[in-house]
Amino acid sequence: MGRGRVRWAGLGLVAAVLAGCGQVAPPAPEPPAPVPSVTAPSAPVPPAAPQAAGAQETLVVADFGGDTVTFVDPAAGAVGSVRVGTAPWGVALGPDGRAWVAAAEGVGVVDTASRRVTATVPYRTASGPVTTGEYRGGGMGIALSPDGTRVYVGVNVPGKQGVLEVIDTATRQVTDVVQVGRRPFDVVVARDGHEVYAVGHDSFDVTAVDAGTLRPRRMEVAPYGTEGGLGSWLKPHYAEVASDGRLLLPFEGERLAVLDPADGRVTVRPMTADTHQHGTALAPDGTLLVVGTGPIGGSDHGPSLTVRAPDGGERVIPLDGPHEEVAVSRDGRTAYVTGGFSRPGGWDGVTVVDLTSGRTHRVAAGKLPLGVVVLPSR
Repeated sequence: MGRGRVRWAGLGLVAAVLAGCGQVAPPAPEPPAPVPSVTAPSAPVPPAAPQAAGAQETLVVADFGGDTVTFVDPAAGAVGSVRVGTAPWGVALGPDGRAWVAAAEGVGVVDTASRRVTATVPYRTASGPVTTGEYRGGGMGIALSPDGTRVYVGVNVPGKQGVLEVIDTATRQVTDVVQVGRRPFDVVVARDGHEVYAVGHDSFDVTAVDAGTLRPRRMEVAPYGTEGGLGSWLKPHYAEVASDGRLLLPFEGERLAVLDPADGRVTVRPMTADTHQHGTALAPDGTLLVVGTGPIGGSDHGPSLTVRAPDGGERVIPLDGPHEEVAVSRDGRTAYVTGGFSRPGGWDGVTVVDLTSGRTHRVAAGKLPLGVVVLPSR
């Protein structure tokens, strides 16, 4: 087991550690004092139930470098896999234990108890030939409605606007298609289910879709501006919905864009990791986890996991090599960071991070895994 070097940084030290990536000279972020903590809950967050003695979680990861999902024991590595479709990206877990996996040609439905594929739901939208790699067409971000009756999947249509396809989980059919931003890296849902949010990577935006009317509205999220267009690195990737309903979108280990979907206003908060950032997760207590993939400029720091407390204080835990997405254990004590990478690079496994000590260990699993969900303890 390796021990990760933990770098601590409070907001009082932000001015000393923030550095640009060398491509854009952004304006200074707003000071944190005038606005309350972005993850401060509007209602008490119930504590996670403790795991029983000897209980062990199992992960499901989407093998972007292959055509499978892999079941992973965080202590031992891969314990099985099933084929779901080409270059699967995101994975969402339903309350009934079914996993919905966004592959290039359709959404694979996996019964996680029996570990078998029960259906494949083809997309209604044509997204070109079924291919692999960073820019492939097909499914990317994916999420379920809180009641488990709908799946929302962002579909990349190369060279065009993306779409959000809506799947009825009972019939396993696409019922609606809504235009959203370009390359919808991530899809998240409001906690009460009234809206769905698609993060448009190449269009610098979040599209809010009303779950009832399916009417979309675009909200720009570009704390560095949109200079460079499609060639810019400074774009949104993944998001989390905080307990107050606002969306949290990290940028470059320097800025946390806080989007209020009620009016589209973006507030910027400082961050400290100074590295290109992708995947996100929220722990049960509101702690935000953010995956740093590594430098995009000469002064940037390497891969890391940012652990951002609800009051804005951060720990930065270095990681060995690029990673993409992250999930948190049900007790909030452990993070699981996938070693795949949406860009070239990455590795075939998961880094397990003890969020108390900062210790890390790597387990071999899957083929460039991206999306990850945590199954209930057995």
